[in-house]
Amino acid sequence: MKCEHCTRKECSKKSKTEDPENVSAASPGPARPAGEKGEFHRLADAKIFLSDCLACDSCVTAEEGVQLSQQNAADFLRVVNLNKKCDVSKHKVLAVSVCPQSLPFFAAKFNLSVQDASRRLCGFLKSLGVHYVFDTAIAADLSILESQKEFVRRYQQHSQDGCALPMLTSACPGWVRYAERVLGHPVTPHLCTAKSPQQVMGSLVKDYFARQKNLSPEKIFHVIVAPCYDKKLEALQEVPPAATPGCRGVDCVLTSGEIAQIMEQSDLSVTDAAVDTLFGHCEAEAVRCHDGAGSDGYLAHVFRHAAKELFGEHVEEVTYRALRNRDFREVTLERNGEVLLRFAAAYGFRNIQNMVLKLRKGRFPYHFVEVLACPRGCLNGRGQAYSEDGQADKALLRQMEGMSPGLPVRPTEASRPMQALYQEWLDGSDSPKAQQTLHTSFLSPSGHTDGLDIKW
Repeated sequence: MKCEHCTRKECSKKSKTEDPENVSAASPGPARPAGEKGEFHRLADAKIFLSDCLACDSCVTAEEGVQLSQQNAADFLRVVNLNKKCDVSKHKVLAVSVCPQSLPFFAAKFNLSVQDASRRLCGFLKSLGVHYVFDTAIAADLSILESQKEFVRRYQQHSQDGCALPMLTSACPGWVRYAERVLGHPVTPHLCTAKSPQQVMGSLVKDYFARQKNLSPEKIFHVIVAPCYDKKLEALQEVPPAATPGCRGVDCVLTSGEIAQIMEQSDLSVTDAAVDTLFGHCEAEAVRCHDGAGSDGYLAHVFRHAAKELFGEHVEEVTYRALRNRDFREVTLERNGEVLLRFAAAYGFRNIQNMVLKLRKGRFPYHFVEVLACPRGCLNGRGQAYSEDGQADKALLRQMEGMSPGLPVRPTEASRPMQALYQEWLDGSDSPKAQQTLHTSFLSPSGHTDGLDIKW
């Protein structure tokens, strides 16, 4: 393994795809103040995306490399087969949680609607021997709600104690890994401390759900189906929940492509099935999504909440305005010609690098940024819609982008599931347990080099 902090001036991992739509230097944009052109021009010849960089072994330690090799379909199928062969007392309860950004891939892959794809996937997993199949929307609800509260607090405290703004989302493990291992201060204080949907889902399954079913956390083997490989690293880095010491919330992460390969190679007779619920008193849940096909919709939800809480403004529809390229967009709240809130979405490595450059120079005028490592967002994760030689299947991706589950959900504390979780599981929305369970902290590398000086 190479340098853990990826401090080399030359990167050996060259991009396998050169999509002109993602080349920010070639995209038209608004006029920039004098002296700014050179900062963006530094990245004009870049041939690598953040997801490419993190896919190489420069940021992966030897121990992580061994653990990553175990995060595969064989490990999942090993547990499936052990359940069929070994003593009942040694059986594991298999639970699979599916990210919503994976469903359009299965729908496009098998020419189904998103709803039908969910039922087909659920039916297939249960035919293999999986006991419970969940979607991660409830975990995203909790993560978004905590992000909303944190942003309002930061905004109110910013003028008083200099609380770090803009707040940068932390749900993308590729971006967080890069921020922690390469950028460090002064970027990491801007990261939202709310745990990602995957981390929250791990706690929900291994703690809340385990208690509902009177199971020990060690008895559950929890698998996440996700659109990207960086989720595997996130599972390895996760600190075990306080309620389940020594037991990770996620035991294995499989990409959408890995699951699709299992489906294609199987001759099982499959009957469609609905996803399960974490709540024993509720019927099976319908597949849900949040605003934003390629993300969990943090920007839209936090924007609406902040507009109402801070300025008494009700925002029904969030209107995005593309700036330098399709992967850098902004949303503003204005009143009498004055900009009250300025939010942005920055997807892909070039936009992230540009954002960090401006942030360090104090010329980044945003209050909140939704950051994702992959251009076009999570739908473009390298664990789906990519061929074996690493080339993007653009036709399949366009088909995925045109799909919508049709059930957008706005998380709200007033909903029955949210009330149950906060009161029954977390002892209240502002309790120490809620803080400990739903929030995290971030590391900064000691003696890190300036990641912006790496010659890509």
